[in-house]
Amino acid sequence: MLNGVSLDQLRTFIAAADEGSFSAAGRRLKRAQSVVSQTLANLEGQIGVKLFDRRGRFPVLTDQGRALLTEARTVAGGVEIFKARAKALADGLEPELSVVIDIMFPVAALIASVTDFQEKFPSTVLRLHIGAWSGVVGPLLDGRCSVGIVGSYTPAPPQLNRERIMPVSIVAVASPRHPLASHIGPIPTAVLAEHIQLIHTDRPDFLRAREFGPVSPRTWFISHLADKQAFLRSGLGFGSLPLPLVEADLASGALVRIKLEDAPPDGHVIVMSAAYRQDSPPGPAVRWFIDRLKQEAARGLNKNTLRPVTSIPAIPERRPAWSRSR
Repeated sequence: MLNGVSLDQLRTFIAAADEGSFSAAGRRLKRAQSVVSQTLANLEGQIGVKLFDRRGRFPVLTDQGRALLTEARTVAGGVEIFKARAKALADGLEPELSVVIDIMFPVAALIASVTDFQEKFPSTVLRLHIGAWSGVVGPLLDGRCSVGIVGSYTPAPPQLNRERIMPVSIVAVASPRHPLASHIGPIPTAVLAEHIQLIHTDRPDFLRAREFGPVSPRTWFISHLADKQAFLRSGLGFGSLPLPLVEADLASGALVRIKLEDAPPDGHVIVMSAAYRQDSPPGPAVRWFIDRLKQEAARGLNKNTLRPVTSIPAIPERRPAWSRSR
């Protein structure tokens, strides 16, 4: 008998409980009161549980009815979610969105966009990967990710299209306790060579690590930007980091900017872009996500939180490992 329980019966049960009477439930469902009463009687007979006490002027939920009302709402709500997702998929909405993000992308803009995406597309599974350098391109080329946020230091192969999102300044910093912090004017390479340079690397093979041109033979290789930032704060070396990451440290004095002799006076600028395969153009969810990142970038630029330096040339492109191996 339980197998015969229908969604219509559950909806009638919910309406009667919400409205407080069978006649009001009938008006809500556009049915006669007698139909509502008979539907509920059939449901009670099928499940073997009395849902309403009918002895008074108005039907009152029994203890069993109150317990089953929650389950009925869950089932009915699940069907509505199913219908909504089916319609979205029929309209071309992606069931899953896999995104790979370059580690240099400002995390505040990413968090705001991801939060809004999950609210906008609750039925689309979001998979997020944060990588660096050419490690962002690989998942795009082999189809593991449908969209990536890549930096201008990573050349895009012909299979990928790019859409500009935002510029990010990369600045050289050190602890105020570091000897280089007291140097006046651009610091010559010969002086830099006397100190440890902290270099971010995205692969275990540190001999192949790249930054914006190592300037000191004394190098420490660090895989995570947060670790590199902590080492810089402690005065254990100098190095470059994205300006959005160190703005709070610069404001508090935990870090200070230093000028390198062979670097642009205001630091390098990298351009972050959305990339996707030409044979897999953005669907509705991907398109929304890219546009949301652009909106967040514009908001940050208007608030001057990213401090772009438009007069500084972008970092020269270097061929990543995947292109050198071909």
